[in-house]
Amino acid sequence: MSTARHIPVMGAEVLQLLAPRDGGRYLDATFGGGGHAEAILSAAACTLWAIDRDPEAIARGAALAARFPGRLHLLHGRFGEMRKLLQDAGVGSLDGIVFDLGVSSFQLDEPRRGFSFRADGPLDMRMGQEGRSAADLVNQLSEDELARIFREFGEERHAPRIARAIIAARKRAPLSSTGELAAIVRSVVPPDASGIDAATRSFQALRIAVNDELGELSRALEQAKDLLAPAGRVVVLAFHSLEDRLVKRFMAAQAGRTPKPSRHVPGPDFQAPAPMFRLLTPHALRPSAAEVAANPRARSARLRALERLAENSVATTSHARAA
Repeated sequence: MSTARHIPVMGAEVLQLLAPRDGGRYLDATFGGGGHAEAILSAAACTLWAIDRDPEAIARGAALAARFPGRLHLLHGRFGEMRKLLQDAGVGSLDGIVFDLGVSSFQLDEPRRGFSFRADGPLDMRMGQEGRSAADLVNQLSEDELARIFREFGEERHAPRIARAIIAARKRAPLSSTGELAAIVRSVVPPDASGIDAATRSFQALRIAVNDELGELSRALEQAKDLLAPAGRVVVLAFHSLEDRLVKRFMAAQAGRTPKPSRHVPGPDFQAPAPMFRLLTPHALRPSAAEVAANPRARSARLRALERLAENSVATTSHARAA
């Protein structure tokens, strides 16, 4: 098992937005390689809980926990269940939560995990190593179901063509490897002018479906806002448009940035409740050109953050609206 130090994407920006302080209580909802966790623990004399659904990530984290005795607590499970995981650990509120979404570098670089088409491996893609694998989906789902996954989760305009090719291939023999699936996709999808591999969107779509990533994220964000103490912050690093769109809409709604009913539509006067959060990032932050050059995986990163208002700030805002 690799013990190489993990350098997180936009690590400095994440740390600046989270602003960890001595005595604070924080959650790394996606422990992965431990890069963000290490940075948080090094920045302040705080306590950090870290969640990961991958037992291999939890096992790797033991070395980091030993470096910060009594300050890093590893929790095995899904971040969509963070409320229960933290409750079981005796944690009721937090001063900050970090999400680094998507597949970790350790998972991506390990062929036997089946996340990447760059090296042949078993068609798995399970982050937690339980439930249905990508091989189960491509060999069992109908053509329409496969096309929907590629279209909705991969935003793949050639989704029907890919689904059709998979159905034809599995009639000859079940699909079992990443190389086999990538070859099928490339055979029916024209090369992208951007240079991105033709199989990229299809692999993303299957990974999202296998791990219910968007459902997990929706559940986690709702729980995160309730776990934050006043002045607590949630910081989210997303890597594709589906995740980022979900995060953007959630944060805008919590900060009171939702559209108001038209003044031309008859009905009672609309008075929105005072928001309990404020946006720290009116627009998504992007990695620097230098970081992208050093780490091409950072190129699609989008960083957003939200802060829970103190009770007196909410009351002041509500009074101002009423006036």
